[in-house]
Amino acid sequence: MAGGGAGVAKRLATLLSGLLECGAFCGVIFGWASLVFVLKDLGYFKDLCQPTATPSPNRTLLPDCSRQDEQFSLVFTIGSFMNNFMTFPMGFIFDRFGTTVARLIAISLYTSGTLLVAFSTPELAVLLFPAMSMLSVGGILLILTNMQVGNLFGKYRSIIITLYNGAFDSSSAIFLIIKVLYERGLSLRAMFLFMAACSAWHLLRTLFLMPRTRIPYPLPPAYSYGLRCPGRSQSYRTYEEKRPPREAGPEEMPLEPSAPRGGDPPGTPFGACVRSRLFAWHVAWLSVMQLRHYLFIGTLNPLLDHLARGDPRLVSTYTNAFAFTQLCGVLCAPWNGFILDRHKRGKAPRAEGARGALADLQASVLSLVVTVTQCVLFSICAAVPVLPVQFATFVLQVLSRSFLYGGNAAFLAIAFPPQHFGKLYGLAMALSALVALLQYPCVALVQGPLHGDPFYVNLGLIAVVLVAFVSPMVVARECRRRAKELGAAGTPLAATPGAKTPAEVPH
Repeated sequence: MAGGGAGVAKRLATLLSGLLECGAFCGVIFGWASLVFVLKDLGYFKDLCQPTATPSPNRTLLPDCSRQDEQFSLVFTIGSFMNNFMTFPMGFIFDRFGTTVARLIAISLYTSGTLLVAFSTPELAVLLFPAMSMLSVGGILLILTNMQVGNLFGKYRSIIITLYNGAFDSSSAIFLIIKVLYERGLSLRAMFLFMAACSAWHLLRTLFLMPRTRIPYPLPPAYSYGLRCPGRSQSYRTYEEKRPPREAGPEEMPLEPSAPRGGDPPGTPFGACVRSRLFAWHVAWLSVMQLRHYLFIGTLNPLLDHLARGDPRLVSTYTNAFAFTQLCGVLCAPWNGFILDRHKRGKAPRAEGARGALADLQASVLSLVVTVTQCVLFSICAAVPVLPVQFATFVLQVLSRSFLYGGNAAFLAIAFPPQHFGKLYGLAMALSALVALLQYPCVALVQGPLHGDPFYVNLGLIAVVLVAFVSPMVVARECRRRAKELGAAGTPLAATPGAKTPAEVPH
């Protein structure tokens, strides 16, 4: 019992420390609007501001800082691009070399990024470009290594993975804390040096609370990881070990690819998955909504400045409100999981085999539709040129973003073979990153021909986001096709334990 208690304590310590890590470090770049407020006050890229001939009410000339805003937007564009595009190679590093190597690389990148910001100055503002890229890549690699912690908790695995994604979103509020502390007199350098010093905590967690390779799923008997205490049992009975033999597990897919059992069909090849309509339209679904979110975050400061008529105190108030709503990401993220798993909570036994996979895919249709609907509503509010309406925009934005990334990972796990999850996830993020590069010409259009008014660009984005509704339509059509095939083959509602079902080929 002592060993079991120690195992449970270690699992809880791993879970809680992982939530803290994701919630405080991994996605800080998405709090860019708060950091820009500080950087502007310090004079970063101030030389790009030019005087204008338009006097203010008190007869003073207001500087035209559109080129400064454009430069800040370029920093965020490159950083957010690296956050997604590098997911593909970082996923291969994680799969090939394991947790310890991946985390050491992540910690090195993250520490370097914080140090570059700490020692940057208005004269060396160019250091922001590599700094934000390093923070992005280091953060995404840290969350990749943390998502496997859900494998330790059996039937709660999906909830924990969703919580980690929500914590990733909430970590953007860290830059709000930096902004508030800066206004209270702390220097930007001191705060980022403190963040760099926190890398020692990441290192200790890597050595004592994380596996050297990866956490398997399902867990094998007597599985142990991390710090080993001499003289005490190094194993504990997991949920899977306590479960009666042949009892169906509660999860749809393993997070880590598992070796096929002897005699099982090899499944759909990776190339066939990539060329399928399901994957192509899912990438479009992810890309257009991610572009909408990235463009909103990257242009939030000039948007608020335009709507507030240049009042810095009003801009600061709304920037704080936006950053505060990001804290709620960890609370919003699990709601999508409840939608995806709603068919598993009835009294009737859950269908297994091909029927179970079809039920999971059918459940994903509502999740996809709800996510797009939220993004459309968010885009409509963002297009309304009224400052108080932006409070509703902030709420809808954090809801939509929480649903977007959790739903992306869940759909890929449901719709495609588990052995391709990591590659498909990384490829989808990388392709969406290429689409996200369109945010920079959109910003240039707003700052140039549109004279700082993003109204027409926002209207165009509403039309672009509507394209994402095609994805759930394609999935619903695929569900009908599979249901007809199963009906024609006379597949039973629930496969018998241990029965092998033919691999589903996505179209």
